[in-house]
Order: sequence, then C-alpha cells, then structure tokens
Amino acid sequence: MDISSSIITQVTRDEEDNYTLREEGEFGKVFKKCSVAHDKPRSRGIFRSLFCCLCHKETEQIPVNNNAPLSVEENGTISKQVPAKPLLPQLKSQDSGKICVVIDLDETLVHSSFKPVNNADFIIPVEIDGTVHQVYVLKRPNVDEYLKRMGELFECVLFTASLSKYADPVSDLLDKWGAFQHRLFRESCVFHQGNYVKDLSRLGRDLNQVIIVDNSPASYIFHPDNAVPVTSWFDDMADTELLDLIPFFERLSKVEDVYDILKQQRTAS
Repeated sequence: MDISSSIITQVTRDEEDNYTLREEGEFGKVFKKCSVAHDKPRSRGIFRSLFCCLCHKETEQIPVNNNAPLSVEENGTISKQVPAKPLLPQLKSQDSGKICVVIDLDETLVHSSFKPVNNADFIIPVEIDGTVHQVYVLKRPNVDEYLKRMGELFECVLFTASLSKYADPVSDLLDKWGAFQHRLFRESCVFHQGNYVKDLSRLGRDLNQVIIVDNSPASYIFHPDNAVPVTSWFDDMADTELLDLIPFFERLSKVEDVYDILKQQRTAS
C-alpha cells in the first residue's frame, strides 16, 4: 500500500497535464480550467488521503452549493451532518474591513513527497499506523514574500484538505510572519462527488469579501466566482507566479466587493 495517500492529498503531474492555461490578460498563467475528464480509476491508498487536491471533471455539473454536504472527519471518514457553527471565529476588531483570503497548501505554496529530496526545505516526521515516516517539503519560489505581504493586507486562512498531522507542522515552518490567522484542515471540508470541497459559505464571512487561492478547481466548485486559481507547482524553481500575483492582491485589498474585480480579470483573461 502507498503509505502517503491517507495524509496528504495533491494533484499528480498527469492530472496537471489536463489543465488548459489561458495565457492572455494580466494574470498570464493564473486563470485556468480543468478541460479533460479523468476516466482512469485513482489510487485511494494512504498517500492520496494524506495530501489532497483532486481535479473536478468538467463534464459534471458544477453546483452553486450543496444543500446537505457531508463533513469529513480527521481520519477521512464521512459524518452524517455538517455542524451549523461557522468554521471561523468572529472577525477581530483590528481586521475589520479586511477581505478574507483562503489559501491552499499543497501544489499552491509547497510540494511534498515521501521520497527523499536532496534540496528539501523541510523534513516533517509523520506517524502513520505506529510508524514514523519522513515527508520532504519543497517551498514554491517567492512564497516567503507572498505570505508576508498577504498577512499585511488580508485576514489570511490556511485551508487544506490534507490532515493536520502533516499540514500543521508544515505551516509552522512555512509561515514565518504569522500570516495565517486561522488554519482549517480536512475535517472542515465537505465531501462532494468524490472530492474534498472547501465550502466558503461555512466560514462565517460575507462571500463578497472572501477569496480562495487554490490550484484545484474541485476545491472551490461551490464558489468559482470567488477563486483566484493558480497553476499547480511541483519543482520549477524558475516559477514566479506567487510574486506576480502580489500587485493584483494589493489592488484587490482596497475593494468593497471582490466579485466585480474577479469578474473583470476572468473576462480579460
């Protein structure tokens, strides 16, 4: 059994090859869509359950929201009912007026592997079934500058479909400036058509003041109009996407309604 997939859920390079990227407009490679349905059966072993980021089939109808979503426990099992309590506490007074930016982890900010990597930025020990395994983590280029600036401008929330036993220690090492005021893990997702979905309506924030930054369209299929998609990152050290996004987010931090400017950028792209 592949020991990694129950803790970290991430896209594979084969899945990423099925994204078509729109090169025009201000974002360049930022806006993308999932264009090819994946008909091959996916491995559901421990590896895919540890990291998380599955691609949504374009042939499936994208719902506006799920009337009765299923919540996911820390161990990956499905609960019967989503709790009514918002995922986030009340907005702090010092953050009044700030937009809430939900940021994904795997393939958005880092890439992790159970295979040894010589240039790993972090090595995280993770216990699985009584055995400690080493997770090798690579940081996306310019992630430090990106997180520092995002923490200055927004109420930032880490939201990953990976398990906290992996994602929490990665975040401790990655977020040097305390940009993430809140961290949400797999148990905060809802399970919809085989994917872990981040339902932004459960955050407890006005949706016109919420943005999600994620490499997986499946993660935000309930709220695609709130998304700033990014390309999946694996090991390209020449990548500049996070750095290129900073000026856009600086402008976005001043708006009262995120939908107008995100719609403009989708049209331009």
